[in-house]
Amino acid sequence: MAGKKIIQIVGFQNSGKTTLIERLITACKEMKLAVGTIKHHGHGNAPDRVFLNKDSEKHQQAGAIVSTVEGAGSLHLEAKKEKWELQEIVQMYEQLPIDIILVEGYKRMNYPKVVLVRNPQDEFLLEELTNIMAIISNEPLSSTSSSIIFRQEEMDRFISWFMKQINAAED
Repeated sequence: MAGKKIIQIVGFQNSGKTTLIERLITACKEMKLAVGTIKHHGHGNAPDRVFLNKDSEKHQQAGAIVSTVEGAGSLHLEAKKEKWELQEIVQMYEQLPIDIILVEGYKRMNYPKVVLVRNPQDEFLLEELTNIMAIISNEPLSSTSSSIIFRQEEMDRFISWFMKQINAAED
C-alpha cells in the first residue's frame, strides 16, 4: 500500500488501546498527517448501530448491502456481509486521502504492532504475535524481547518515538 503506513495497536480488553490511539491521532494531526482508524469489535456481536431509524437504516433493513450518507463533507458508510477481513477494509481505505491507518485489534494480522501488556499474565501474547515494533507495559516484563519496550508512564516518550518511526517510513 504505497504511501499509507499501517500500524496495529493490540492488547487485551481494557489495556488502553483506544486511549493510545486517541493520543496517536492527536500527534499525527500535529504533524499534518491524515489518520484513518479501523477498530475490531471482538465481542462476538455486531457493534452498536449508528443510524437508528434513519433513511440509511431503512435501506439496510430493506436489504441493501452498502449504505452511505453524506452531509457537510462527512461520509458514513455501512456495508454488510458475513465477515469482513481486515485486508478488505484496508483496500477501501486505499481510496481515502489518509497517510496512516491505525488498526485497533486484529492481533493475528502481520502489520507492525504496538502491544499493550497490562500484567504478567498477558505476556504470552509476545510469544504468539508477529511483527512487534514496540511494547508498552504496566510492569517489568519477564520475557526477553527484541522489541522496544516502554513503561506505561513513558507515554510521551513513546509518542515521540512513534512519530519518528512514522516520519522515517515516509522518507
